[in-house]
Amino acid sequence: MTAEKKTSTKAERAKGAVKENVGRAVGNERMTAEGRAERAKGDIREAGEKAKDAFKR
Repeated sequence: MTAEKKTSTKAERAKGAVKENVGRAVGNERMTAEGRAERAKGDIREAGEKAKDAFKR
């Protein structure tokens, strides 16, 4: 995984986690769900990149 992709993936996961926690704190289910989705998207992207790296070796 390139450094740029790794950084953007981690940023996406962090942004999702923050959004999810803020949503929980203010009682906004929509924001909580959006945060969960963003974090999951980052997790999936990271897993895909790790799989690509594994096949390159």
